[in-house]
Amino acid sequence: MLLFAAVCCAAPLTGAIGAITALQTQAVDDTGLAEGSSADIPPRMLAAYQKAAARMQRHVPRCRGLQWPVLAGIAKVESNHATGRSISARGDIRPKIYGVLLNGSGVGGNTTVFPDTEGGRWDGTASGERAVGPFQFIPSTWAHAGKDNNGDQQADPHNAYDAALGAAVYLCGRSRDLNKTGQLRAALFQYNRSGAYVDNVLGWINQYRAAAKAPGLSSVQGKVRTVLKAALAQRGVPYSWGGGNASGPTLGICCSPSGKSGANIRGFDCSGLTVYAYAKVGIRLPRTAAAQATRGLRIPASAGQEALKPGDLVFYAYAPGRDSTIHHVGIYAGHGQMINAARPGTTVRLDPVDAMPGYAGGARLL
Repeated sequence: MLLFAAVCCAAPLTGAIGAITALQTQAVDDTGLAEGSSADIPPRMLAAYQKAAARMQRHVPRCRGLQWPVLAGIAKVESNHATGRSISARGDIRPKIYGVLLNGSGVGGNTTVFPDTEGGRWDGTASGERAVGPFQFIPSTWAHAGKDNNGDQQADPHNAYDAALGAAVYLCGRSRDLNKTGQLRAALFQYNRSGAYVDNVLGWINQYRAAAKAPGLSSVQGKVRTVLKAALAQRGVPYSWGGGNASGPTLGICCSPSGKSGANIRGFDCSGLTVYAYAKVGIRLPRTAAAQATRGLRIPASAGQEALKPGDLVFYAYAPGRDSTIHHVGIYAGHGQMINAARPGTTVRLDPVDAMPGYAGGARLL
């Protein structure tokens, strides 16, 4: 029991699947931090998603709501953004990405036979069909959805720019409004007829949308700015159960309630991250989330999230209203988001404040 109390633990996220690591984009403020998008996406893949979203309406003028996080969510699940491959300046991905042969064997979940339609031009085999490229198009689908988006006059599913635009056009259909959840779900289901697949992709889309709305620091000054800058700079650092102190990320300990050890992971758990960020302004916080809730001006959950200000601690409890059950803490970054070391298997990232259950209010130390 003493070991359990020594560090903060995190409940599962609602609709949040996996980790986001830092990627600086072109817009950088005077702190050197990227404003806008940050995600676990190779820069050329991110550029492909953004370019496709910008050009999609040339092909489907009545489509609405096709933003780059939608494309990123699909490519994350389909190919992990082609991570580990070489991506040229023109967008060509090597080695090429092939799925399993769709011969109904059950391997890789395929139960339907897809006869060959293109003699192996895209999928490298005339024995049948294989899904290809970072968006895993079946060649017969690519034949009508594929678009050239890198200017070489060829629609190639193994090219990041072409594949992203093809996916955008396919998702848009004739005139979908992807701002509407029902229509977005329908588009994703058409892409892969699995409810679990749709939920998984939606979780990633929500993560990338949150990252794309990453708050800048231009509206905050002084100690609040220092705390937020310190915490935001840790995006992408792994979660480590028991990890982190006033000096930065450390090896953690064993083991979380789910049995995950941080002993070989250098990083932060939730309260380790807050200890580190507030140490930058000379504030020494206790090591557990529940103990941190006793510091500063307590903001009750009944006051609502609108009572929060950037730099506030944000708490979550098994039984909101009973501070002794607080188990998790984040740092409010503004615009409904917090800087969060969520749970084992994730990294420090931006999450919506309501991404976790059991909101228990906040504390203002600055």
